[in-house]
Amino acid sequence: TAASLAYGLDKKEEGLIAVYDFGGGTFDISILRLHTGIFEVLATNGDTRLGGDDIDQRLADRFLLGDVPEALRHDPQVASNARHVAEQAKRALSDHNEAQLRLELPEKNVHIIRTITRGELDAAVTDIIARTLAPCRQALKDAGLEPREIDEVVMVGGSTRMPLVRQ
Repeated sequence: TAASLAYGLDKKEEGLIAVYDFGGGTFDISILRLHTGIFEVLATNGDTRLGGDDIDQRLADRFLLGDVPEALRHDPQVASNARHVAEQAKRALSDHNEAQLRLELPEKNVHIIRTITRGELDAAVTDIIARTLAPCRQALKDAGLEPREIDEVVMVGGSTRMPLVRQ
């Protein structure tokens, strides 16, 4: 409801709204009915073990396995920096077709630069994004609705900026 209000949907009189919230740590879907300016929650669902952090970790793991020397893959500082680099690349790939994964830790003698494409990211995380669909279907079923009946979809959370998620 808060997301719908933030997007100004309370200005409408009627409608069925799906709020798709794919934040860092969790995924949630809510189906709302707006009737005479009042929101009614028809159904909610989600996955508390699914979020944008999973996308970052997947990308970081692929980077660590493919480019980082074996002796450094389990170093906490290297792993943390790889996650940070992966998150930056994910954000960049929301607006561009290529991004650089740049991991530089001079104190550990690590200097790795790799280009990644949006297609590579999409291929690496398609299964993670697909996991959001079952809760969406269940929420629609619980609300007694078909996808075509939804008037508006509000996308909340950083990972919803990814073109693959928007598709």
